[in-house]
Amino acid sequence: MSLALTIDELASYLEEVFPQVRNDFAFDLLEEDRLRMRLLVGERHLRPGGTVSGPSMFSLADCAVYAMVLARVGRKALAVTTNCSIDFMRKPAADADLIADCRLLKLGRVLAVGDVLIRSDGLDKPVARATLTYSIPPAR
Repeated sequence: MSLALTIDELASYLEEVFPQVRNDFAFDLLEEDRLRMRLLVGERHLRPGGTVSGPSMFSLADCAVYAMVLARVGRKALAVTTNCSIDFMRKPAADADLIADCRLLKLGRVLAVGDVLIRSDGLDKPVARATLTYSIPPAR
């Protein structure tokens, strides 16, 4: 299966249907089964102590899989997360964007499963790993 949306179409569509995150994320790469997305880390993403918060990392993982699913199935804004498991492995750098490398492991008619590895920009070791399942609305 090929991409239903280009990286520019995907960014435009997300801004249309999910404007509340427009200033949080940027796309670096989009391929048939891979997406690289970054969290543009700002003060609002930091928890006390100056590290990127867990909810911010979850948001990056969740939005990366959502974007990857949309890139493959097209404009289906009602695709929703049905499951998420995230492992926080080390403290992320507070002064660097977070990079999510997302791969779709399965894309079926009604479910998609994605895996996301998150690292601080400029560092090789992952700070978190997440697996998410999305429900895709049926065609009408």
